Amino acid sequence: MIIELTHQYPCVLSIAGSDSGGGAGIQADLKTFAALGCFGMTAMTAITAQNTCGVRAIHGVPPEMLRDQIDAVVDDIGVDAVKIGMLHSPKIVRTVAQAVARHALPHVVFDPVMVATSGAKLITDEAIGVLVAELFPRAAVITPNLDEAGLLVGQPLHTLQDMHQAAQTLLGMGARAVLVKGGHLPGNEVVDLLLATDAEPLWMQAPRIHSFNTHGTGCTLSSAIAAHLALGLTLAEAVQQARSFVRSALLAGASVKTGQGSGPLNHGFAPVVMRVKPFSAH
Repeated sequence: MIIELTHQYPCVLSIAGSDSGGGAGIQADLKTFAALGCFGMTAMTAITAQNTCGVRAIHGVPPEMLRDQIDAVVDDIGVDAVKIGMLHSPKIVRTVAQAVARHALPHVVFDPVMVATSGAKLITDEAIGVLVAELFPRAAVITPNLDEAGLLVGQPLHTLQDMHQAAQTLLGMGARAVLVKGGHLPGNEVVDLLLATDAEPLWMQAPRIHSFNTHGTGCTLSSAIAAHLALGLTLAEAVQQARSFVRSALLAGASVKTGQGSGPLNHGFAPVVMRVKPFSAH
């Protein structure tokens, strides 16, 4: 029996670092893509030795190897959306920006991982300048948390007004849309702001979930946004659906003990069957 090839999966590429503990980075991205019915692919920027208690070591992937990973995936399989995470050096940033431009990659979601939980800066000033100049204009949305947004605009953010001003500043720096995540603000409500160049501000709030298992939350949110963009949602719809997915994954994993530190979300709380769409040559 010959089966005609008429459909393909929505394909999402994660360009990010590896988390050996499985809770964040590329591992969290792949779990998220699968849970939302997308086919996940990867281009690794760095290998980390880490667990729920922290990062022990980081080994960067050579830029040439990163470029080859992206080219191999795009040339053969194609890409419907991209999530970009950890980029540790100016050369790596430029390699990714050049690949996005060379392949005209669609629906790029950039999660600028720049500040550790401890508050320590994880990226050089030179690398920050390169990512602002070369990646901001090529991303459909950037998703900084309060610390990262504050680092980018040069001042700490303490209020909702600060969040709005920072989002406006980031648009002025070349971003097409910004999701400022307000989870680090005090209070029983978590408030996020989506601001795009062509839309009114979208404020989103929800009751805070008190859980020890929050490792990989930012990675999961950005990869869920990319997955929903690959499935055809608008940016506002994708962000809202991604926030809902993260909240459900947090609730599902809140009572589970994994490791001795901050455990992962439950990405598999309600997996869906892999989606398909009509085949088209890329």
